Amino acid sequence: MRLRSSGVLLVLALCSSVALAQTPPAASPPPAAPAAPAAPAPAEPPAAPQTQSAPSPAPANPQTSAPATPAPAAPAPVQQADRTTLFPGPSDPTGVEEGVLLSKPTLVFSGTSTWDEAFDNLKNAFTKIAGEMKKAGIAPAGRPLTIFVDTDDNGFKYEAMVPIAKVPEGKTELTPEIKFGRTPEGKSFRFVHKDAYDEIDGTYETITAYLDIKEIVAKDAFIEEYVSEFTDSQDTNFEVNIYVQPKE
Repeated sequence: MRLRSSGVLLVLALCSSVALAQTPPAASPPPAAPAAPAAPAPAEPPAAPQTQSAPSPAPANPQTSAPATPAPAAPAPVQQADRTTLFPGPSDPTGVEEGVLLSKPTLVFSGTSTWDEAFDNLKNAFTKIAGEMKKAGIAPAGRPLTIFVDTDDNGFKYEAMVPIAKVPEGKTELTPEIKFGRTPEGKSFRFVHKDAYDEIDGTYETITAYLDIKEIVAKDAFIEEYVSEFTDSQDTNFEVNIYVQPKE
């Protein structure tokens, strides 16, 4: 098998005005008469606040109707796709895991690329697939993956895939460029690359050494499954599952 060559007091101010009344000694009875109208005078002010308190419940009615308007906006359907990997999450990200790949329906875009343009070309391929899937209302059902079907020192031929739940009945293609197909199946070894994509050749050297030590003869095609999103080829947290299938 040929692997790749080139990462968040109540403070009330009580103002009491104290009126100092000077009462002359001889004229004390005449001021007593005005004292009688002064007594009903304070009784009038309390009547005014009582009439003002009656209209206060009136504005409460429009406020109760206000929350009823946002209520219909609450139900909004949200779709979340199952983006699981071909193998479950690795129990040991630094080690090698053995398992069996189960074939899934998928969309396939085939193309060629040089090694220097690998990241950009694969990113463009998945962008193209995602765009057509959105138009057709098809949701992804797994992480995107690439099968490198033929490689040499100059470049490679590839099949970019996005797993889906099912193929529409009677359909063989989504567009003339994007076909329906199936992901690989069968026994496989998974290796995890978590570094810049530009540094993935180092992981392939480790894979080659492992296969040689274990005397495992692998199939010519190898599989990359992208756990991370395609953003930057130099992102050191870029994670890729690399699947190698042995010949039987």
